[in-house]
Amino acid sequence: MVLGPLFDPADFRMPEGVVHVCAGGETAFLRSHDAAFRQYADDKSNGMRGRTAQEERVERVRETIARQWHVNSAEIGFVSSVAEGVSLVAESIDWRSGDSICVDANEYPSVVGPFALQRRPKPELRLASGQEPDRWAAAIDKSTRILGVSYVSYLTGERVDLAAMRRLADSVGALLVVDFTQASGYLPIDARFADFAFSACYKWLLGCTGVAIAYWNRARNPDWTPTTGGWHSIVFPPRPSYTPDLAVRDDALRFTRGNPPHLPLYVLDSALDYLAQFDVAAVQEHVQTLTTMLIAGLTELGIPITTPPDTTRHGASVCADSSVAQTITDALGREGIYAWNGRGRIRFSFHGYNSERDVERIIPALQRAWRA
Repeated sequence: MVLGPLFDPADFRMPEGVVHVCAGGETAFLRSHDAAFRQYADDKSNGMRGRTAQEERVERVRETIARQWHVNSAEIGFVSSVAEGVSLVAESIDWRSGDSICVDANEYPSVVGPFALQRRPKPELRLASGQEPDRWAAAIDKSTRILGVSYVSYLTGERVDLAAMRRLADSVGALLVVDFTQASGYLPIDARFADFAFSACYKWLLGCTGVAIAYWNRARNPDWTPTTGGWHSIVFPPRPSYTPDLAVRDDALRFTRGNPPHLPLYVLDSALDYLAQFDVAAVQEHVQTLTTMLIAGLTELGIPITTPPDTTRHGASVCADSSVAQTITDALGREGIYAWNGRGRIRFSFHGYNSERDVERIIPALQRAWRA
């Protein structure tokens, strides 16, 4: 029996006949988001009552994400991007001479840059190279302040063992900072392994850019305080009083220095409602059935895959290295297959709207493009 789509493709703005396998870059937009835009426009136009409705939407999204991530809603805040959230953490650390940070050699820049660019003083950047699941262990020691990881790699599709990462960070007293962007929306998430965690919302979560989820593990880091703030994150009386030391909010909305990104949160709320119709384990099984099919097909063709074939070690993407990745991606596009290019690799990322028929179209099309 052929595996059909889990989501109805008609629910999304996809051209008819297109194989849309670039969820790791941008998912197709839900048609139901039109109503989210309209509701935001109505609320924004409704004075103080409208602002109250916007704040209620913020809390609704916090509660939904908290349930999905197995944390308390007070531990969930919002930033404009993963890079902003990681930067808030990096700026708050009292860096010492000789400190180091450790990341994978292929880690996403938003996880690395905010730490590596610190100058007071500059920490040593240590890179874990290779594909062995325990490669980080050789790169850390008691000087390591940060262990930064993506749950699923944007470059290779590899998935890390977060429990093992937690043990490794604890062995040297480091903070574990996790990016869930390439996992949120189709993999079960337990954010409690992390000290701080973040996720963009425009990929498998089916939202849009402009908002990212920020998680602060208050049990592990009860005294964490950002070193920058704004009107939304600072606590003050009805009329500002700046004489005493400024206090920040006692929950994770201390991440949100200015107005919350209300419109992207309306869209995210709409997306979360849509995803709630499906058990996350069913979505994971669906996409990983498709990744397994594609990996088998490309391996048989001899196309070099960087994604681990073991489903416990990868997510929803299959990545193939090529020095002419753009040429191949363009050729696939002409055949109606929307894959993702970048960093010298082609990435095929599945979501619930994909089916076995998509895999059957990808394999021969990629073979033709590869040979050409």
